[in-house]
Amino acid sequence: MGQFTSKRNVTARGVHSSTNEEGPPRYSSHHFDSSTMNGGNGLRIPPTIVVSDEESRLRRGSRAELRRSSVYSTMDLVPQLEHYANTLPRQMTKSRPTLETLRKTFEVRLSFSLYMENEESEDPKGKAPVRFGWIIGVKMRCMLNIWGVIMFLRLSWITSQAGIVLTCVIILMSVVVTSVTALSISAIATNGRVRSGGAYFMISRTLGPEIGGPIGLVFALANAMACALHTVGCSLVVRDLMHEFGAVMVDPINDVRIIGVITVTVLLMITQAGMEWESKTQILFFLALMVSFANYLVGTVIPPTVDKQAIGIFGYRGDIFVQNLTPDWRGAQNDFFRMFAIFFPAATGIMSGVNICGDLKDPATAIPKGTLMAIFWTTLSYLVIAVTTGSCVVRDASGNKSHILTGNNTDGCVGLACNLGWNFTDCSQSQTCRYGLANNFNVLGQLSGFYYIIIVGIFAATLSSALGFLVSAPKIFQCLCNDQIYPYIIFFAKGYGKNNEPRRAYILCYLIATAVILIADLNAIAPLISNFFLCSYALINFSCFHASITNSPGWRPSFHYYSKWAALFGAIISVVLMFLFTWWAALVTLSIIIFLLGYVNYNKPKLNWGSSMQASTYNMALSSSVSLTGVEDHNIVDFQHIFIIPIMICPLFIHLLNKMVKWPNKSDLKLLPGILDFFLSSKASPCVAADDMSDEGSSNQMKTVFQNDQGKKTIDVYWIADDGGLTLLVPYLVTRRKRWRRCKVRVFTVGDEQNMEETRDEMMALLQRFRLNISDVIVMTDIEKRPHPKSLSRFVDSVAPFRLHDEQQEGVSVQELRQSAPWKISDKQFEAFKLK
Repeated sequence: MGQFTSKRNVTARGVHSSTNEEGPPRYSSHHFDSSTMNGGNGLRIPPTIVVSDEESRLRRGSRAELRRSSVYSTMDLVPQLEHYANTLPRQMTKSRPTLETLRKTFEVRLSFSLYMENEESEDPKGKAPVRFGWIIGVKMRCMLNIWGVIMFLRLSWITSQAGIVLTCVIILMSVVVTSVTALSISAIATNGRVRSGGAYFMISRTLGPEIGGPIGLVFALANAMACALHTVGCSLVVRDLMHEFGAVMVDPINDVRIIGVITVTVLLMITQAGMEWESKTQILFFLALMVSFANYLVGTVIPPTVDKQAIGIFGYRGDIFVQNLTPDWRGAQNDFFRMFAIFFPAATGIMSGVNICGDLKDPATAIPKGTLMAIFWTTLSYLVIAVTTGSCVVRDASGNKSHILTGNNTDGCVGLACNLGWNFTDCSQSQTCRYGLANNFNVLGQLSGFYYIIIVGIFAATLSSALGFLVSAPKIFQCLCNDQIYPYIIFFAKGYGKNNEPRRAYILCYLIATAVILIADLNAIAPLISNFFLCSYALINFSCFHASITNSPGWRPSFHYYSKWAALFGAIISVVLMFLFTWWAALVTLSIIIFLLGYVNYNKPKLNWGSSMQASTYNMALSSSVSLTGVEDHNIVDFQHIFIIPIMICPLFIHLLNKMVKWPNKSDLKLLPGILDFFLSSKASPCVAADDMSDEGSSNQMKTVFQNDQGKKTIDVYWIADDGGLTLLVPYLVTRRKRWRRCKVRVFTVGDEQNMEETRDEMMALLQRFRLNISDVIVMTDIEKRPHPKSLSRFVDSVAPFRLHDEQQEGVSVQELRQSAPWKISDKQFEAFKLK
């Protein structure tokens, strides 16, 4: 047997070809003459779908026609990737043909395929919807949303309050929460197709609409508020620049409000231009941010001038680093968890790629790779900023150049700056210093090489984050409205344009963001946003944990680097942090979710997504029912006989349940073990298990196979007819059991030598879509050869114990035989299916 082995380790580890040892395989595309087949025995061949070489040129899928199953196999097509186009990005849906369709004449099928070709080629001048890859669509977008106002305007201040060590702890703790959540997101996103709607879509399809609906509203609100947070950050910088040049509109607070409303209005206009323009804007923001960050790093190594020393910047010094290692809490409310709550929004941009998953080319690949890479690089940048600012800048400085010390006279000077030649004692003791790490929010700009480049970076970070959240919130809300869980918000579900833009939802989120902007206090907005995002992260992690723990067959993500216990930890720690940050906000959030949950349960929307909650309910019901079989009848069963008829269901139920449990062990069903034993022998059809099983069929052998540990054996799957994946699902369910867990699964398919590599690649891509762990793919190229007489004889011998032989019996009526053995095969049935 020739072999063709794949070196690519995707879903299938090895791919082989199988040919008959009697000669090279031949795949013919001519019509078969049914009168000459089968040795001229007069038996008619069932209609087989074949096409001529000339006809096959008329349609695009000529290779697919050649791969149609032959006269010796089923009438359905062999598995093909194009039949599952609805699971593939950037491709139009092409339904898998049914048996009824395949049995029709070639003319009907040819007309249908030509119609499909015309449909797909219609409107060639029209543009396709914009789709993004993992770098621009996920990594860059997440990095822009993670980098924001907190990094530029609050991280240095947090470092002065908590010290370098605790600031790094805050950063790493935030990253633990977001990383665990990112792993859960990756698992859920690769467990099938994820549409637009981000966290709401994943939670609702995993835990059901009851929990998904409330969290969808909360998460959409969180994104709208996050847009306001970054807009306020941008407004603060603009206001400070205006005040430097003496331009004051009303007062410091109202100036922030006015600038913020104008800014968010401009961002709304950008979103109305469409995702393509929004993506181009984000690229410009990203480039500006990279230049700004490089400018900052260069500025830290430039020797400070007298002007910079006056505001507390002295370059890298060990004594400054040591002093800033420990915390210095200032303010009655400032402590570790408040600093944590203020910083946490800086880590909340991880959902940006998921929120636009409907606009991604391949969400299953882009989301895990892009999200985790974004977390790594942004975490590294946060740690660098915390360490560099804490190593170069003292906590207090006056900004007055006259406070420089002359000579070695340090009498009355208190603080580290005295050793550096500056006397900031007066302002530090009276807490009136305007500069330094603890007093100035714009330390990064002052420490950078060129001040106005860092200002451009602040604009890029804040505006990109605000724009990203302003895009995410409406898409989440639109998906929620489309599901019609809450009937009063369906108005916002309407989409416009080729990308189905939610313009109505954009207006609503714009109004919410504007209302939050009017608060105009960064430190007050940040903890509220942290609360909403932590609630979303808790439910995302719980979704992943619950889907894993219920052991549902539909839960088989292609992303394997997650842990259900890590997801549970992420859910618990998120809830704990909610209460540690702002306990009253946590109570308000949970109250809102409970109210919305009660509404959905009361309203009972007609939605059925097959959630893990349903799987858990079915498992519990089945386990509880089976456990009743071990309970002996007692007095209560006799006592209930004196009551009304409905209660009498109890003994009937127990009786039926015992029958169901004992049913497979009845001797009446010897046919099933016998047939399965044939299928599980080492050389037979659809689902063959194991290397050392005998070919003899008996119920005892079957009992041994399914009750003993199988070890590292092989389950062979002959997927030669496109059944929608059912043939693949059966061995997957078998390997989920403890005794079969170590068994490998091989897939056999049919093809010809000329297109063997193409068939192999297509099968590998198709198996990836089914998210199954397949060890080998073997392409059989001898499908057109007639069965060996030995194989036919072996088949007849294998079914002999199950033959009725009604026409060969004397003195016994056929009816009596069928009543005594209804599972056996009559002679008439055997002859009817003999050819097949």
